[in-house]
Amino acid sequence: MTAVHGRFTRSQTLIQNGGEIDCVDKDGNTPLHVAARYGHELLINTLITSGADTAKCGIHSMFPLHLAALNAHSDCCRKLLSSGFEIDTPDKFGRTCLHAAAAGGNVECIKLLQSSGADFHKKDKCGRTPLHYAAANCHFHCIETLVTTGANVNETDDWGRTALHYAAASDMDRNKTTLGNAHENSEELERARELKEKEAALCLEFLLQNDANPSIRDKEGYNSIHYAAAYGHRQCLELLLERTNNGFEESDSGATKSPLHLAAYNGHHQALEVLLQSLVDLDIRDEKGRTALDLAAFKGHTECVEALVNQGASIFVKDNVTKRTPLHASVINGHTLCLQLLLEIADNPEVVDVKDAKGQTPLMLAVAYGHIDAVSLLLEKEANVDAVDIMGCTALHRGIMTGHEECVQMLLEQEVSILCKDSRGRTPLHYAAARGHATWLSELLQVALSEEDCSFKDNQGYTPLHWACYNGNENCIEVLLEQKCFRKFIGNPFTPLHCAIINDHENCASLLLGAIDSSIVNCRDDKGRTPLHAAAFADHMECLQLLLRHNAQVNAADNSGKTALMMAAENGQAGAVDILVNSAQADLTVKDKDLNTPLHLACSKVCK
Repeated sequence: MTAVHGRFTRSQTLIQNGGEIDCVDKDGNTPLHVAARYGHELLINTLITSGADTAKCGIHSMFPLHLAALNAHSDCCRKLLSSGFEIDTPDKFGRTCLHAAAAGGNVECIKLLQSSGADFHKKDKCGRTPLHYAAANCHFHCIETLVTTGANVNETDDWGRTALHYAAASDMDRNKTTLGNAHENSEELERARELKEKEAALCLEFLLQNDANPSIRDKEGYNSIHYAAAYGHRQCLELLLERTNNGFEESDSGATKSPLHLAAYNGHHQALEVLLQSLVDLDIRDEKGRTALDLAAFKGHTECVEALVNQGASIFVKDNVTKRTPLHASVINGHTLCLQLLLEIADNPEVVDVKDAKGQTPLMLAVAYGHIDAVSLLLEKEANVDAVDIMGCTALHRGIMTGHEECVQMLLEQEVSILCKDSRGRTPLHYAAARGHATWLSELLQVALSEEDCSFKDNQGYTPLHWACYNGNENCIEVLLEQKCFRKFIGNPFTPLHCAIINDHENCASLLLGAIDSSIVNCRDDKGRTPLHAAAFADHMECLQLLLRHNAQVNAADNSGKTALMMAAENGQAGAVDILVNSAQADLTVKDKDLNTPLHLACSKVCK
């Protein structure tokens, strides 16, 4: 603690009374490391005089000199250098003291280290030189000193980046927040941003004047223009474009995205406007076929969208993968302002119903993701509510599937088709029944029953009642059973009662048996199986007992001659076998078409 606060007298007292001079804290730092970090020159002198080890490694294997240089304490550096040790010894990341000084930004420290023989050609474990560090932190005078003394401005690190790349991307803390009044913070942040922008531009201009090559690309194909665009450095972009004659051809680049894409994706509208002044293809595509407008719309950067559409970027370009336009992109994340800008610029009213690779319109996506404002805007623009995708689904199908109540209500107010069938023959009623949306189901039914031609069977003959029973949605079953047409089993012979029993929905089965004639207890599917067969097959004992209480025929055989007992025995369902034998007195002698008795089938299961 005395080292942290620079307590000179107290430190002397501790040393004189036997305090261990090179003891380490939890980070491995000695008192000398701590004093160097906080710039306590007198204390450093006392510790060295008392025999402190200046070459002892602390946090990340750093010397005290590393910490003094990193924190820009030039007088402390001078004291530590006087003790003498190998100055280019790296820390665990390969950084020398000169790297630390370049990151800290104190020119005096750099000059002291260089005069003591520090090598500015040394690289860290990522191949970065001290010049890379100075450029990344916008330390102009450090860059000037290093370049003047011979540092190579076009030296690349392991990623292929030069100091120019780092200078172009140096504004890493632009959104750092400060305490205090929100309005004052905003102004302070803006001033800090402008200052940082000027510093970055100054560093970049100096590097360019000293033959830094703006065309060098990193290993991903990005040059310094890409970096400046990605980090929103307007002034840096202007300098780089001026140096490259206002052009940046992408045809020979390995980069997956152009500077235009990077600025748009990150919402840097000022940088984007600089790029737009150059003669570039506004609809240039990235590796997935997306344009800058598509990315700006996807991220909701309204100012970037506005800048691009005002310059003539196309809203009709589809990507290579999903075949979606910027309209689709804006809708997915609910960026209604971007969507509004795109719709206003469109001179073709049909653009509102443009489809992607799956046949989905912007309205379908807006409903599926529950973006109410986007749905409202698209309906206002007369989007087709009955458009279907490649699966035959409408926006209403998707709204009910995803359960977005307000979106569904807005569609219903538009007199959307209630009985429109998807490719599997399922209407919105089927989906409402399957998902348990009883209120919607009731509302949809009222409309559907008023139409002359209302078919409630899907392609497999299943009705909404089948789906409600299969998924155990009791409220939906009650709604459906209020209508006479559902009190008589129609459609697929695997009846709603079979559906309820097979999934162990006892309450749903009870509702059906109570509302419809009890004779349904012995209804058969297309293989002659009764609900009792289904209960025995799945070992649903509560359902089994329910059916038996309603006088289910215990010895009824299916088309293969098997009874419920045989089915339970064959599938090893001991609970069902016990109830059927001991409670229902099932016939043990009956044989199927292969002349197997229940005992044969039970034994075959044991053998397996």
